Amino acid sequence: MNIHEYQAKQLLAKFGAPIAQGFPVFTPQEAEEAAKKLPGSVYVVKSQIHAGGRGKGKFKETPDAPGGVRVVKSVEEVKENAAQMLGNTLVTLQTGEEGKQVNRLYIEDGSDIDRELYLSLLVDRDSSRVAFVASTEGGMDIEEVAHSTPEKIITMSVDPASGLSGFHARKLGFALGLSGDTFKQFGKLINSLYEAFLATDAAQIEINPLVVTKSGDILVLDAKYGFDDNALFRHPDIEELRDETEEEASESEASKHELSYVKMDGNIGCMVNGAGLAMSTMDIIKLKGGEPANFLDVGGGADKERVTIAFKIILSDPNVKAVLVNIFGGIMRCDIIAEGVIAAAKEIGLSIPLVVRLEGTNVDKGKELLANSGLDITPADDLEDAAEKAVASVN
Repeated sequence: MNIHEYQAKQLLAKFGAPIAQGFPVFTPQEAEEAAKKLPGSVYVVKSQIHAGGRGKGKFKETPDAPGGVRVVKSVEEVKENAAQMLGNTLVTLQTGEEGKQVNRLYIEDGSDIDRELYLSLLVDRDSSRVAFVASTEGGMDIEEVAHSTPEKIITMSVDPASGLSGFHARKLGFALGLSGDTFKQFGKLINSLYEAFLATDAAQIEINPLVVTKSGDILVLDAKYGFDDNALFRHPDIEELRDETEEEASESEASKHELSYVKMDGNIGCMVNGAGLAMSTMDIIKLKGGEPANFLDVGGGADKERVTIAFKIILSDPNVKAVLVNIFGGIMRCDIIAEGVIAAAKEIGLSIPLVVRLEGTNVDKGKELLANSGLDITPADDLEDAAEKAVASVN
């Protein structure tokens, strides 16, 4: 789960991270009132969407206007720009051509920037530890920095047995060229970020840029905060920050039923049990010349109702022109899958090709149920056969 920039900053501030004063707003009038509360005379009007590159983005309705982050110098300009941005669709490199509608803004006090740095925390799966990633190239796309100048990226993991120590801050601070009071502030920030990461079961905290002001102060100028979905049950206060308007509707619906679903751009819907098998299914669809429309893992303990919901979610995508069901019955019984597929297909009135490959526990009973369902179902002997038939049905 991800949250908006202003929510990330408010959360980090609770752990002691330094942020500029600012207010979230939803209307031009609220933007005007927020600006009046700030010291001025420079204000930043920031679009709040779950995507990076907002400053370089363009609004669909006003492509010649400035992007999704604007620096202005009066309260009147704050209100004018808020009116232009709210309700408008912002297109960035991360949103794709469809863009995202801006429904809220963050009005922030302007900062006197001297240097821009990059700092993030993430789970390093290679070392199974929390790792800090830092760079002197703040304000840039970190992937581009890694590609063009990898020597400018510093990565350092933290041993969970010993925890965070002073040498972590010293190593990072020296690598970023910090000194004096700025260096001391950076050390405090490192500790607060690590504490926040562990306390909130974060998946990633990214600060880009982390700025040094001309007075030598450290400031979190932008922040992204992502959480481990599997740990959200321990943080109901964080779960309340979720903005479902920023999420794909079908993905939000799937998460309510504990289904692992990711919408994609293809036209062959996939329902599989097991993440590895789901990935393999998508791979072989591609190998046979097709395009998967989704990743969907119904899990090992799904019942008939859950399978029915999964099937409905797949068919809610208008791009889906065929469905491939690929089930290996271990914990999950093939007859349960068959019952769910039949129930969903009859309820929705399935009118597109359906290819089913079953193997494992109660496979004969499952195949019998499908054969006697009265539905137009194409059986498959193995995964390769299933993929070929699904791709052929679309073509």
